[in-house]
Amino acid sequence: MSAPPIWAQLVYLVAAVCFVLALKGLSSPRTARRGNLIGAAGAALATVTVLVSGDLDHLLPIGIALVVGVALGALGAYRVQMTQMPQLVALFNGVGGGAAAIVALVELNEIATTGGSSTFQLIATAFTIVIGSVSFTGSIVTFLKLQELMTTRPVTFAGYPILYGLALLSAIGFGVFLALFPTMVAGIALAVIGAGVGVLLVLPVGGADVPIVISLLNAFTGLSVAASGYVLDNPLLLVAGTLVGAAGTLLTKLMATAMGRSLGSTLFGALKGGSTLGGGEASDRPVKATGPADVAILLAYASRVIIVPGYGLAVAQAQHTLRQLVDLLTERGVVVDYAIHPVAGRMPGHMNVLLAEAQVPYGQLREADDVDPEFRNADVALVVGANDVVNPAAETTPGAPIYGMPILHAIQARQVVFLKRSMRPGFAGIENELLHEPHTTLLFGDAKDTLAKVLAEVKAL
Repeated sequence: MSAPPIWAQLVYLVAAVCFVLALKGLSSPRTARRGNLIGAAGAALATVTVLVSGDLDHLLPIGIALVVGVALGALGAYRVQMTQMPQLVALFNGVGGGAAAIVALVELNEIATTGGSSTFQLIATAFTIVIGSVSFTGSIVTFLKLQELMTTRPVTFAGYPILYGLALLSAIGFGVFLALFPTMVAGIALAVIGAGVGVLLVLPVGGADVPIVISLLNAFTGLSVAASGYVLDNPLLLVAGTLVGAAGTLLTKLMATAMGRSLGSTLFGALKGGSTLGGGEASDRPVKATGPADVAILLAYASRVIIVPGYGLAVAQAQHTLRQLVDLLTERGVVVDYAIHPVAGRMPGHMNVLLAEAQVPYGQLREADDVDPEFRNADVALVVGANDVVNPAAETTPGAPIYGMPILHAIQARQVVFLKRSMRPGFAGIENELLHEPHTTLLFGDAKDTLAKVLAEVKAL
């Protein structure tokens, strides 16, 4: 494929700058919306430039594909619930990896027909096919796990490590073969093997570790897109893919650190006989239950309250009611902060976005390391739909799925109030001993409903 004209390359440079500025903007909740719009503008600019500058055949099917893609993207963006955002990210990421693999296969067909390619270009083609395929099927499996369309428990069977190893060796072998003998048969075989590796990569992962794998697969997609940029002689794809690959790699490392585990134990722990998910059974041990009126009194007459939001808050769509309660408490002179754990919403930033949607002031959103020491001075720790991020088992129970994960020490507050639907454990599937502490009380029910009742009781005081 011939290189794009100079003016198009300059426009691509502008689009690449937009992508860099978008990443910078996405680093903070205050600038995330602007960063997202800048990134979208860069992508639109690049797409238009490709259509205008290239001598493209088959414009009709290209136009149809664009219309269908835009319609599906817009429909998904408007209809998806905030609780389903991780699943949507997984799907979009998988589509990106699959698209890169398909483009590489199309290029391989041209190479096989006309010849004249360099060895390095063939290596890049093989890399794009296999990594894009891994990202595609791996992302589909993460979607199925998060959507609970399949078990969230690690899936292994006898001989799994051997099959996994053979699949990896086959991928390397067919990649080398394709670089030496570029044929479509080798390319399709490599894509099928890569797809199998993607499935085998994610199946052993369970529980709260799934978001880490989403981030890793995002990095894979970025690398495949960068490689396809070399294959297509397109510098913008090379820049954009490198940015995504680097950002995804850093995010994966940060998430693994936040979970207190290595990437190797996340991906291969179940294969060694461990597990990344507990039993998942509801506890029948007695706990101290309470009612909305008692919780209202605790909160209204406290001096310091720290709220720990979790995925249950998102499921109940209770963020607006929670903000109203916090506003009322603040008017009464209560100092209130939100303690945001990096993986509280199954993805980094998920909880920040959820609360920002309810117009919670950014100053009240405190990062875990910053706010954690203040629990010992808090009158009440209000845990809304969270479980694993305050579970002492992360520090006290070696062998537990979350052991070693940094947690929020809500246990140090004078009083701990849990808002829970039931006694079922969190996403990691293990019991939380904090629920049975003498200073812990539980308010059962849908978080939106129970918070509304607490809000009414506080207004009545």
